[in-house]
Amino acid sequence: MKKIHKAVMLIIDGLGDRPIDEFGGLTPLEAARTPCFDMLARGGITGLMDPLSPGIRVGTDVGHLALFGYNPLKVYWGRGPIEAVGVGINLRPGDVALRCNFATVDENFVIINRRAGRIRNTAPLAAALDNMSLGDGMRAIFKPATEHRAVLVLSGDRLSAEITNSDPGPVSEGEPVREVKPKHPGQPLAEKTARLVNEFVRKSYEILRDHEMNKERLKKGLPPANIVITRGAGMAVKMRSLTERFDIKGCCVTGESTIAGVAQMAGFSVLMNEKLTANIDTDLDEKARLTLEGLKTADLVVTHIKGVDLVAHDHRPREKLAFIEKTDQMLQKIIDGLDDPQDTFVAVTADHSTPCVIGEHSADPVPVLIHGEGVLVDEVRSYGERACARGGLCRIRANDFLLSLLDLMGVTYRFGS
Repeated sequence: MKKIHKAVMLIIDGLGDRPIDEFGGLTPLEAARTPCFDMLARGGITGLMDPLSPGIRVGTDVGHLALFGYNPLKVYWGRGPIEAVGVGINLRPGDVALRCNFATVDENFVIINRRAGRIRNTAPLAAALDNMSLGDGMRAIFKPATEHRAVLVLSGDRLSAEITNSDPGPVSEGEPVREVKPKHPGQPLAEKTARLVNEFVRKSYEILRDHEMNKERLKKGLPPANIVITRGAGMAVKMRSLTERFDIKGCCVTGESTIAGVAQMAGFSVLMNEKLTANIDTDLDEKARLTLEGLKTADLVVTHIKGVDLVAHDHRPREKLAFIEKTDQMLQKIIDGLDDPQDTFVAVTADHSTPCVIGEHSADPVPVLIHGEGVLVDEVRSYGERACARGGLCRIRANDFLLSLLDLMGVTYRFGS
C-alpha cells in the first residue's frame, strides 16, 4: 500500500502586491522580515501562480475553488451558494442563494458605506430579517456570515439565479442601490426572482433603519447597518469532492464563511471558533494550534489567513507588511510543532493579489512555494514576487499547484497504462 505523506497548505488571502514607493519600490512581502518563508524558499521549490489564468482577476470564491481542486470555468455557480454552505444552510434543488452586505444608505437609498463600517456581530440584525414574508407566499431565509456579510436564500418553486445585483460594487459610495433585474429580457422566472429580491431589499431598510442596534450605533457616531444589498445569486451544483477524488482526509482552519463553504464542498472538515476572525485581530496562535490538531487526523490541512487582504483593500501597506510578518511567525510555530517534520510538506500560496495602491483584486500572479522531502530545490533564496519568478515551478495555475502538492504527498493516480 502506497504511503501518504501529510501536508499543510497556507493560503494568505490577497498576498500578492505591486511596488510601493515608501518601501523603496519593494512590495509589502518583499519588504517584510519573513525568516520562516525565506527558509522554506531556500530549501524548497518556488514559482508564480495565476489563480485561474494570466490576466484574469478573480474573487476570493473563485481563487479558493481553484486551490481546492475545482475548475471554476466549469463549476462556478455564484458566490451565494458557497456562502450558504459556509453558514450551515442546506440548499435544496431550486433554491436561490445570494451573498449580501449590511450597508449604510441615506433616505434616497444612496450608499454612504457599503460595509456599514465593517460592522461585526450582526446576529440581532439578521434575526430581524430572517423568515421575512415576501410575495407569492415566499419566505426569506437570512443568516449572518463573516463580519458585515450575510446570506439570503429564497426557497421555493420556479425561481432563477439569472438576476443582477442590487450591490453597485466595491467602489460604490455615492451611488444608489440598484434595482435587481433579469440578466436577459423575457425570462419569467428571473423576473419573479428579481421582484422578490427587490422586495426583500426594500423591506430590509424599513426594518433596520429603526432597529435598536442601529440607534446605538448612531449615538456612538458609527454608520448604521440600515439596509441589505445583494449580489452573487446562484443555485447549488452537485460536484465530486477533492477528498473523494484522491481518497484523502482534509481539514480547513479558517475564520471566514466563504472559505468554510468551499472547504466543505471539497469534502474537508472545518475548524472554526470565536477566536478566529477574518481580520487582523484573529488569533494566529489559535490558528497554529488548530492546524496541528487537524494534522492528527487529516492528510492535508489548509490554513486560511484573511487579514492581509483586508488591509490591502483599505490601502494600508504598512499594516499589510506587519501582518505578513505575524503570519510568518505563525507558520514557524506550526513547523516547530510538527510530529514528523521530515514527512510533512509545507506549501505557501495566495488566492489572488490585492495591491495596496489600487485597493482591489488584480490579475498579478502570486508567489508560491512547496517545501519537503524530495522536492527539486531551486536557486531562489527568499519568498517574494520577483524572487519566485525565477523559481523551478515557473508560472503555473492554481489547479496545477495543488496537483503538484498532492503528487508529492503520493495520492495522485497515473494517467494511462
